[in-house]
Amino acid sequence: MKLADYSPAPPDEADKSKIKEETEHLLQTIQERQKMLYAQGKYSLLVILQGLDAAGKDGAINDVFSGLNLLGIGVTAFKAPSELEKSYDFLWRVHREVPARGMIRVFNRSHYEDVLVPKVEQWVDEETVTRRYAHINHFEQLLADHGTVLLKFYLHKSQEEQLKDLTERVTNPQKYWKHNDGDWQIIPKRDLYLDAYEQIFAHCSEVAPWHIVPANKNWYKSYCIAKQVAATLEALPLAWPSLG
Repeated sequence: MKLADYSPAPPDEADKSKIKEETEHLLQTIQERQKMLYAQGKYSLLVILQGLDAAGKDGAINDVFSGLNLLGIGVTAFKAPSELEKSYDFLWRVHREVPARGMIRVFNRSHYEDVLVPKVEQWVDEETVTRRYAHINHFEQLLADHGTVLLKFYLHKSQEEQLKDLTERVTNPQKYWKHNDGDWQIIPKRDLYLDAYEQIFAHCSEVAPWHIVPANKNWYKSYCIAKQVAATLEALPLAWPSLG
């Protein structure tokens, strides 16, 4: 999977009003299927959102998942590991946050940060990165064996749109809270990060494939994610529990 082969913009034929209307229907499907998922308590869903800074992960979570029953969903945002977390293996902090049966869990960033940032910043050698790919595959297989369905999304945004959104974080008072000086330091390394993501796609698609989501326009990004989540929940053999 080469990111250069994927457009970060919606297809030319995409009709914004029709897409937004279809998204509403998809969200209704997700809401109904979540009720059954929670009631049955047999399966769980882990949604992983990855992307460069300002790719729109927060917005996607709000647009697609905010209407769900809070009893059956949780969101975890992974930042730089704390000193305590660094004293354990790199999957320790992630494993504690995976969804129990009946639950949906959304990861804003994930265990993939531990093969992305260390690789680009050269904090670890290639042998360590390769071993981590294998550990991630085994970890995800363990989750799948427990009844957890994984959905992995990479939010693909152009450099132009990324710079526009990062600039808005220092010009729009309502978005000051999102600003981080470190985000700008990644811009010169964009190509290195994209290459690192392509390596992740190549090595860590055994249990669940990656979905490349055009993220230049929020309405289309949310539609793509909602469409896949709805289809995944509809494909599960969900049923209401009986009285017995």
